[in-house]
Amino acid sequence: MIIDSHTHIEGLPGCPWLDPPEMILGLIDEADIDKAIVMTYVDAPGSFGEYDPLQYVQDAFEKYPDRLIGYARLNPLEGQKSKELLIDCINNRGFMGLKLHPYGYRALPESSSTLELMKVAADLGAPTLFHCGDEECTLPIQVARAAAAVPEAPVILGHMGGYFHVDAAIRLAKRIPNIYLETSAMPYPYKIQEAVDAIGPERVLFASDGPGCDPKLELFKVKLAKLGREKEKLVLGDNIIRILNKVKG
Repeated sequence: MIIDSHTHIEGLPGCPWLDPPEMILGLIDEADIDKAIVMTYVDAPGSFGEYDPLQYVQDAFEKYPDRLIGYARLNPLEGQKSKELLIDCINNRGFMGLKLHPYGYRALPESSSTLELMKVAADLGAPTLFHCGDEECTLPIQVARAAAAVPEAPVILGHMGGYFHVDAAIRLAKRIPNIYLETSAMPYPYKIQEAVDAIGPERVLFASDGPGCDPKLELFKVKLAKLGREKEKLVLGDNIIRILNKVKG
Protein backbone atom coordinates (compact mmCIF):
# COMPACT_ATOMS: atom_id res chain seq x y z
CA MET A 1 0.00 0.00 0.00
CA ILE A 2 1.22 3.50 -0.87
CA ILE A 3 0.14 6.32 1.44
CA ASP A 4 0.82 9.98 0.77
CA SER A 5 1.60 11.31 4.24
CA HIS A 6 0.99 15.01 3.59
CA THR A 7 -1.63 16.56 1.31
CA HIS A 8 -4.11 19.41 1.51
CA ILE A 9 -7.77 20.16 1.01
CA GLU A 10 -9.47 23.50 1.58
CA GLY A 11 -12.97 24.93 1.32
CA LEU A 12 -12.59 28.35 2.95
CA PRO A 13 -14.50 30.90 0.85
CA GLY A 14 -12.09 33.42 -0.62
CA CYS A 15 -9.01 31.31 0.04
CA PRO A 16 -6.58 31.47 -2.93
CA TRP A 17 -6.24 27.68 -2.73
CA LEU A 18 -9.72 26.17 -2.94
CA ASP A 19 -8.90 22.49 -3.15
CA PRO A 20 -11.82 20.10 -2.66
CA PRO A 21 -11.01 16.53 -1.64
CA GLU A 22 -11.83 15.33 -5.13
CA MET A 23 -8.80 17.26 -6.42
CA ILE A 24 -6.28 15.33 -4.34
CA LEU A 25 -8.15 12.09 -4.99
CA GLY A 26 -7.79 12.63 -8.73
CA LEU A 27 -4.08 13.28 -8.36
CA ILE A 28 -3.36 10.24 -6.22
CA ASP A 29 -5.42 8.12 -8.61
CA GLU A 30 -3.18 9.25 -11.47
CA ALA A 31 -0.15 8.25 -9.40
CA ASP A 32 -1.59 4.88 -8.26
CA ILE A 33 -1.42 5.98 -4.63
CA ASP A 34 -3.87 4.19 -2.34
CA LYS A 35 -4.51 6.76 0.39
CA ALA A 36 -3.67 10.33 1.36
CA ILE A 37 -3.44 12.13 4.68
CA VAL A 38 -5.29 15.43 4.34
CA MET A 39 -5.31 18.72 6.25
CA THR A 40 -6.33 22.30 5.56
CA TYR A 41 -4.14 25.29 4.76
CA VAL A 42 -5.63 27.31 7.63
CA ASP A 43 -5.21 26.80 11.35
CA ALA A 44 -8.10 26.06 13.69
CA PRO A 45 -9.51 27.54 15.77
CA GLY A 46 -10.00 30.77 13.89
CA SER A 47 -12.46 33.39 12.71
CA PHE A 48 -13.77 31.90 9.48
CA GLY A 49 -17.45 32.76 9.70
CA GLU A 50 -19.58 29.68 9.15
CA TYR A 51 -16.63 27.70 7.78
CA ASP A 52 -15.11 25.11 10.12
CA PRO A 53 -11.80 23.76 8.76
CA LEU A 54 -11.80 20.74 11.05
CA GLN A 55 -15.33 19.82 10.01
CA TYR A 56 -14.32 20.20 6.37
CA VAL A 57 -11.55 17.63 6.84
CA GLN A 58 -13.83 15.33 8.82
CA ASP A 59 -16.51 15.48 6.14
CA ALA A 60 -13.89 14.58 3.54
CA PHE A 61 -12.48 11.50 5.25
CA GLU A 62 -15.95 10.34 6.25
CA LYS A 63 -17.09 10.67 2.62
CA TYR A 64 -14.01 8.76 1.39
CA PRO A 65 -13.07 6.52 4.34
CA ASP A 66 -11.02 4.11 2.25
CA ARG A 67 -8.96 6.86 0.63
CA LEU A 68 -8.47 9.78 3.04
CA ILE A 69 -7.04 10.14 6.56
CA GLY A 70 -7.42 13.38 8.53
CA TYR A 71 -4.95 15.46 10.52
CA ALA A 72 -6.06 18.41 12.63
CA ARG A 73 -4.18 21.58 11.75
CA LEU A 74 -4.18 23.71 14.90
CA ASN A 75 -2.73 26.92 16.30
CA PRO A 76 -1.05 26.14 19.64
CA LEU A 77 -1.20 29.80 20.67
CA GLU A 78 -4.92 29.24 21.27
CA GLY A 79 -3.86 27.24 24.32
CA GLN A 80 -6.56 25.24 26.07
CA LYS A 81 -8.97 25.58 23.19
CA SER A 82 -6.55 23.88 20.80
CA LYS A 83 -5.86 21.14 23.33
CA GLU A 84 -9.55 20.45 23.74
CA LEU A 85 -10.06 20.44 19.98
CA LEU A 86 -7.22 17.98 19.48
CA ILE A 87 -8.53 15.61 22.15
CA ASP A 88 -12.00 15.74 20.62
CA CYS A 89 -10.64 15.26 17.10
CA ILE A 90 -8.62 12.17 18.02
CA ASN A 91 -10.93 10.59 20.58
CA ASN A 92 -14.32 11.26 19.01
CA ARG A 93 -14.03 12.40 15.40
CA GLY A 94 -11.66 10.01 13.68
CA PHE A 95 -8.63 12.26 13.17
CA MET A 96 -5.24 10.56 13.29
CA GLY A 97 -2.64 13.30 13.79
CA LEU A 98 -1.68 16.90 14.50
CA LYS A 99 -0.32 19.35 11.90
CA LEU A 100 1.63 22.45 12.95
CA HIS A 101 2.84 25.24 10.67
CA PRO A 102 4.81 27.60 12.93
CA TYR A 103 5.48 30.14 10.20
CA GLY A 104 1.75 30.78 9.93
CA TYR A 105 1.21 31.71 13.58
CA ARG A 106 4.80 32.94 14.20
CA ALA A 107 5.78 30.91 17.25
CA LEU A 108 8.93 28.88 17.73
CA PRO A 109 8.39 25.11 17.76
CA GLU A 110 9.97 24.91 21.21
CA SER A 111 7.53 27.48 22.65
CA SER A 112 5.69 26.27 25.75
CA SER A 113 2.29 26.34 24.05
CA THR A 114 3.56 24.16 21.20
CA LEU A 115 5.23 21.67 23.51
CA GLU A 116 2.05 21.36 25.57
CA LEU A 117 -0.01 20.62 22.45
CA MET A 118 2.56 18.08 21.26
CA LYS A 119 2.34 16.33 24.63
CA VAL A 120 -1.42 16.06 24.25
CA ALA A 121 -0.93 14.47 20.83
CA ALA A 122 1.70 12.10 22.23
CA ASP A 123 -0.60 11.04 25.08
CA LEU A 124 -3.16 10.13 22.42
CA GLY A 125 -0.56 8.17 20.46
CA ALA A 126 -0.86 10.60 17.54
CA PRO A 127 2.05 11.98 15.50
CA THR A 128 2.87 15.67 15.14
CA LEU A 129 3.68 16.78 11.60
CA PHE A 130 5.61 20.06 11.40
CA HIS A 131 6.16 22.16 8.33
CA CYS A 132 9.96 22.12 8.32
CA GLY A 133 11.71 24.20 5.70
CA ASP A 134 13.55 27.43 5.08
CA GLU A 135 11.23 30.00 6.68
CA GLU A 136 11.56 31.49 10.13
CA CYS A 137 10.21 29.29 12.95
CA THR A 138 10.41 26.17 10.74
CA LEU A 139 14.14 25.42 10.54
CA PRO A 140 15.17 21.84 11.36
CA ILE A 141 17.15 22.92 14.43
CA GLN A 142 14.06 24.67 15.80
CA VAL A 143 11.75 21.71 15.23
CA ALA A 144 14.41 19.34 16.56
CA ARG A 145 14.48 21.21 19.86
CA ALA A 146 10.76 20.58 20.19
CA ALA A 147 11.20 16.89 19.35
CA ALA A 148 13.95 16.55 21.94
CA ALA A 149 11.76 18.23 24.56
CA VAL A 150 8.92 15.74 23.97
CA PRO A 151 10.76 12.47 23.33
CA GLU A 152 7.59 10.41 23.56
CA ALA A 153 6.11 12.24 20.54
CA PRO A 154 6.55 10.94 16.99
CA VAL A 155 7.66 14.17 15.27
CA ILE A 156 7.56 14.31 11.47
CA LEU A 157 9.66 16.93 9.69
CA GLY A 158 7.55 17.76 6.67
CA HIS A 159 9.75 18.57 3.64
CA MET A 160 12.79 17.39 5.68
CA GLY A 161 14.30 20.87 5.67
CA GLY A 162 13.03 22.26 2.39
CA TYR A 163 15.52 23.39 -0.23
CA PHE A 164 18.42 24.61 1.87
CA HIS A 165 18.35 22.76 5.20
CA VAL A 166 18.08 19.08 4.24
CA ASP A 167 21.53 18.17 5.55
CA ALA A 168 20.67 19.71 8.91
CA ALA A 169 17.41 17.76 9.04
CA ILE A 170 19.22 14.47 8.38
CA ARG A 171 21.95 15.25 10.89
CA LEU A 172 19.44 16.14 13.62
CA ALA A 173 17.26 13.10 12.92
CA LYS A 174 20.33 10.93 13.38
CA ARG A 175 20.75 12.41 16.88
CA ILE A 176 17.08 12.50 17.96
CA PRO A 177 15.33 9.13 17.62
CA ASN A 178 11.71 10.34 17.66
CA ILE A 179 12.20 12.40 14.48
CA TYR A 180 10.88 11.14 11.15
CA LEU A 181 11.82 12.73 7.84
CA GLU A 182 9.13 13.27 5.21
CA THR A 183 10.02 13.67 1.55
CA SER A 184 7.51 16.17 0.11
CA ALA A 185 8.59 19.29 -1.79
CA MET A 186 12.26 18.51 -1.16
CA PRO A 187 13.89 18.50 -4.61
CA TYR A 188 16.82 16.10 -4.18
CA PRO A 189 16.12 12.38 -4.70
CA TYR A 190 19.62 11.43 -3.61
CA LYS A 191 18.94 13.03 -0.22
CA ILE A 192 16.21 10.45 0.35
CA GLN A 193 18.84 7.76 -0.02
CA GLU A 194 21.15 9.68 2.32
CA ALA A 195 18.36 9.92 4.90
CA VAL A 196 17.65 6.20 4.70
CA ASP A 197 21.36 5.43 5.09
CA ALA A 198 21.69 7.81 8.06
CA ILE A 199 18.63 6.97 10.16
CA GLY A 200 17.30 3.77 8.65
CA PRO A 201 14.37 3.22 6.27
CA GLU A 202 11.92 2.95 9.18
CA ARG A 203 12.01 6.71 9.84
CA VAL A 204 11.55 8.10 6.33
CA LEU A 205 8.02 8.79 5.01
CA PHE A 206 6.79 9.42 1.49
CA ALA A 207 4.62 12.50 0.97
CA SER A 208 3.80 14.94 -1.80
CA ASP A 209 2.34 18.14 -0.28
CA GLY A 210 -0.22 17.85 -3.08
CA PRO A 211 -2.02 19.35 -4.81
CA GLY A 212 0.61 22.10 -4.72
CA CYS A 213 3.16 19.47 -5.69
CA ASP A 214 2.16 16.68 -8.07
CA PRO A 215 1.98 13.34 -6.21
CA LYS A 216 3.09 11.50 -9.35
CA LEU A 217 6.31 13.54 -9.52
CA GLU A 218 6.90 13.25 -5.78
CA LEU A 219 6.47 9.48 -5.98
CA PHE A 220 8.89 9.33 -8.91
CA LYS A 221 11.42 11.15 -6.75
CA VAL A 222 11.35 8.25 -4.27
CA LYS A 223 11.72 5.79 -7.14
CA LEU A 224 14.78 7.72 -8.35
CA ALA A 225 16.37 7.24 -4.93
CA LYS A 226 16.67 3.49 -5.76
CA LEU A 227 16.18 2.30 -2.21
CA GLY A 228 15.50 -1.32 -3.08
CA ARG A 229 12.18 -3.09 -2.79
CA GLU A 230 12.00 -3.66 0.98
CA LYS A 231 13.23 -0.20 2.02
CA GLU A 232 10.99 1.48 -0.54
CA LYS A 233 7.98 -0.43 0.78
CA LEU A 234 8.66 0.93 4.26
CA VAL A 235 9.01 4.50 3.03
CA LEU A 236 5.96 4.42 0.77
CA GLY A 237 3.47 3.12 3.29
CA ASP A 238 4.50 0.67 5.98
CA ASN A 239 6.11 3.30 8.20
CA ILE A 240 3.14 5.64 8.38
CA ILE A 241 0.80 2.67 8.89
CA ARG A 242 2.91 1.60 11.87
CA ILE A 243 2.77 5.13 13.32
CA LEU A 244 -0.98 5.51 12.86
CA ASN A 245 -1.70 2.09 14.33
CA LYS A 246 -0.61 3.53 17.70
CA VAL A 247 -3.26 6.26 17.72
CA LYS A 248 -5.62 5.63 20.63
CA GLY A 249 -8.73 7.32 19.27
